[in-house]
Order: sequence, then C-alpha cells, then structure tokens
Amino acid sequence: MSEENNVAEAAKANLSAFYAQKAGMTRIFDSNGNSVPVTVLKLIPNVISQVKTVENDGYEAYQIAYQEKREKLVSKPKKGHLKKAGVDKAFNRMAEVKSGNAIDAALLGQEVNLENFGADTYIDVTGTTKGKGFQGVQKRYGFRGGPASHGSHFHRRPGSIGNRATPGRVFAGKKMPGHMGDKTRTVQNLKIVELNTEQGYMLVKGSVPGSKNGFVRVSKSIKKA
Repeated sequence: MSEENNVAEAAKANLSAFYAQKAGMTRIFDSNGNSVPVTVLKLIPNVISQVKTVENDGYEAYQIAYQEKREKLVSKPKKGHLKKAGVDKAFNRMAEVKSGNAIDAALLGQEVNLENFGADTYIDVTGTTKGKGFQGVQKRYGFRGGPASHGSHFHRRPGSIGNRATPGRVFAGKKMPGHMGDKTRTVQNLKIVELNTEQGYMLVKGSVPGSKNGFVRVSKSIKKA
C-alpha cells in the first residue's frame, strides 16, 4: 500500500454508527445453495462536521453530516457550519453519534471509516417506516372483523370500545383507527453478509425499516458482539 493510501486510511474516523441509504431488497445464495434474503444499503459519505465536548456543549459526541446535495439546495447556515469544519462538500442532513472512547478533536472534517462493519458483524438498523395514512383496525392491528355476508352490517368496524357508567370513558391506548406508519423504528441483531466499499454497498440479512431511497442509521449491536 502506498504512502498516500496510508494517509487516506488514517484520515478516517472509527465510530460506532453511520448513515446509509436503503436501495431495496434482493437475495443471494450461500455456500450451501440456500437462498438468503438481504437488504442492499448504499454507502454514502459520512463526514464529521462537529466535535462536541463537555467544555463547550456539556456532553461528548460527534456530529455526522450526510446526504450530499448540490450547493444551491443547501441552506447558508449549513454551508457555513460545514465550511467552519473544513468540509468542502454540501451536506443537507446532520446527526450525532456518541463515542464510547475519548473525544478526538483532530477528527473534525474527516470521513467515517467502515472497517468495523465487516461481514458477520451484528448491527442495529434504525429508520422511518413506510407511511400508510389513516387506516382502520383490520389493517392497522389485524382485527378479525365481522361476517362478510348474510345481511350483516358489521364488517370492518372495531366494535364496542367502552364500558358502562363506570369508568364511563375510553381507556388510553385503545386500539382504534388512526394514522399508521411513518414512525422511527429499530430492528436489532441483523447480520452483515457483505461489505463492499469499492462499489459502495452493504448487504444485510433480513429487512430494515423504511422505503426505497430512505436513510437509515446503522450502529453496532448493543445485544450481540
């Protein structure tokens, strides 16, 4: 490896989480010929845009900037914030990652390294689920519903929701029609099947929350090493 490559690797920061973009799902075949469903995550640049310290911010964390856009589509405050960090790209989203180790101010403006997320590593993936709009109890909670024929007027309704005069109200948390989806959810203990930094993708066994092209947070599993 050349000296330039060594410098490039040294300039990358090892963090416990990063952000990627969901590209969709497919399947691969393992060495035994078994079909393995995988989610394809597109690897996008993650750059440290701010190092937060106890002295300045009251806590320690790294701020990560991602989702590169055209410069005209990024607000002036964000462009000024990135310029202060020495980042020459226009990123539109920012998020924080806490570090288990001591904070290193020298990592400011450097790209996040993905070496710690190799094959057979267990991760937790956080994303925003698909929005389904306003839905009834059958679609939202899987209610059985009533008879479908023979003059029945009870088909997809939830049925009785209250009691008698005591307590004379509907209990909080009752399963009723309402807004479905579009919530932040985390799937734990997913296994990385393949990491290809040259072509910019990661294969994760199973499904992850969110729609195609949505952004997800990939972090080290808190329950599995």
